[in-house]
Amino acid sequence: MKELVVISGKGGTGKTSIVASMASLAGAHAVLADCDVDAADLHLILAPRNTQRHDFYSGQQAVIDPQRCTNCGACEAYCRFAAVQRGAAARPGAAAACKDCDFCSRSCSQRANDQIAAMMEASGTAAALAIEIDPLACQGCGVCARFCPAEAITLRPRLCGQWMISQTRVGSLVHARLAPAAENSGKLVSTVRQQARELARRDGCELVIIDGPPGVGCPVIASMTGATLAMIVTEPTLSGRHDMQRAADLARHFKIPAMICVNKWDLNPQVADDIEALAQQRGIRNAGRVCYDPIVTRAQIQGRAVVDAGPGRCADDIRRVWGATYTALENLASERSVQRARDG
Repeated sequence: MKELVVISGKGGTGKTSIVASMASLAGAHAVLADCDVDAADLHLILAPRNTQRHDFYSGQQAVIDPQRCTNCGACEAYCRFAAVQRGAAARPGAAAACKDCDFCSRSCSQRANDQIAAMMEASGTAAALAIEIDPLACQGCGVCARFCPAEAITLRPRLCGQWMISQTRVGSLVHARLAPAAENSGKLVSTVRQQARELARRDGCELVIIDGPPGVGCPVIASMTGATLAMIVTEPTLSGRHDMQRAADLARHFKIPAMICVNKWDLNPQVADDIEALAQQRGIRNAGRVCYDPIVTRAQIQGRAVVDAGPGRCADDIRRVWGATYTALENLASERSVQRARDG
C-alpha cells in the first residue's frame, strides 16, 4: 500500500483543492484521509455521505459531584488554571443551616480557613455559590481531585471530537472534527490515518491520499510519519519559500521522500523559479506547476474538484502534477519492495 501525504508549510496554498483533484483522478483506487482535523474542509468539495460516526476521547476532565461537594474551596485554592469557578446557588438551605460554630474551620483537613471564614461571613445573608469546573479551562491535571477533602471530584475521559467514515463520489473518506478548545489533535490525526489504512486494506485499495494540516507541528508529524511520499504545495511568495523549506526539513528529518508543487506560479514567476531551484539544491523533485485560474473559485462554489469543473489550464496542470506524483509513488513502492526482499 502506498501513502501520499500532501502538506504545506502554511495555510491557504491550495493544498486541499489539489488533493480533491488528485482523488478524482485516482478514481475508486484510493481512500482519502482528511488529517487537518482542526479545520477540516475537504468534505466541502466532496460532499460526503456519512456512514459511521465515532466519539474521540483523549485526556481527562475534572467533574464535581454536587451531592458530595461541601463548598470548602480547596479545589479553587489549588487550581492554577483558574478552571474552578463559583456558579449557581449551592444546596438549598445551606445558609440557614449554618450555626456559626466555627467547626468547619477547626476540622478542615486542608486548613483553608480564610476561604471558610469568607464563606461563613457570606452565609449570613445568602447561600454560598456552588463550585463548578470550566471544561474549557480544565487541563485534567488531577490536583483538585487529589486535595478535595470530601472526595467529590473525579477525573473522567474528555470528549475531544469525532471521527467519521463517509462515502463520496470519488471513494471513501475518513475525516474528523476536533471540538472547540480541545487538544491532542495529533492523536486524532493518527486515528484518522489508522482507520484510512484499515479501510484501504478491507476494500483492496492500493493508495491512501492524505490531506495533511498546514505548518510543521505535531498534527503534521502525525499525518506524514511513515508515508511513502510527501507532496509539499507552496506558493510563489517569500513566506511560501520559507515555509516550503520548513516542510522540507521535516520530511528530511523523518526520511520521507518529498516533491514540491508551486501553485499559482504565474503570479510571481521569479519567486517560483527561486523555489524550484532551492528545492533542486535540497534534492527535492519537482512535480510541476499549477497556474492561477478563476475556475478554482467556481469549482469551490459548486462543491466540485477543479479537474471536474471543466477544461482549463489549471486542470491540465493538476493532471500533469498527478501523473508525475503517481509515477514517483510507483517507483518508491518498487524500491521499497526490493529493499524488503534484500533485508528479508
